[in-house]
Amino acid sequence: MTHTKSLLTAFLLLPLISFSQVADKVTGLNVGNIAPEISMKSPDGTIISLSSLRGKMVLIDFWASWCGPCRMENPMVVKTFLGYKDSTFVNSEGFTVFSVSLDKNETAWMNAIKQDNLTWPYHVSDLMGWQSAIAQPYQINSIPTNFLIDGNGVILAKGLRGEQLPQALATQVIQKKKGKSKEKKK
Repeated sequence: MTHTKSLLTAFLLLPLISFSQVADKVTGLNVGNIAPEISMKSPDGTIISLSSLRGKMVLIDFWASWCGPCRMENPMVVKTFLGYKDSTFVNSEGFTVFSVSLDKNETAWMNAIKQDNLTWPYHVSDLMGWQSAIAQPYQINSIPTNFLIDGNGVILAKGLRGEQLPQALATQVIQKKKGKSKEKKK
């Protein structure tokens, strides 16, 4: 009888376990969800997709050149990028920033990238401002706004400002590397 109860319990729990594994892979904006895809033009006109960065820890950063708080936050984002870009994380190799601009003026956008030393290569915008095709799926109603995702595209945290960003990365880091490592000559 005990054996039968164990089998019955296992049989009844199996769909719940399977459902929870599927539920963990839901696309959405909550921590634990898969971040919605973003595919937009870079300053040079090429399309960059968020999914092309799978395998890396990524900060999706919504900002604009005209946003004072965004521009004030950029030095911390730059410092964090430089400090963690070559690090190894749980489920991720390296850290980068995927900057999504809500600018309407391309020149202002490009100038802000240069002025703020945003040296990572992933900058995108459709130059539609608040009417951007990606603003609605990400429920962007104020900036700066950001999402930290792991190498599997899973949202780990959101709304990280100031020291919160490097602190969040520190909880995921396995090996922090400063600068490029040099290979030994044989």
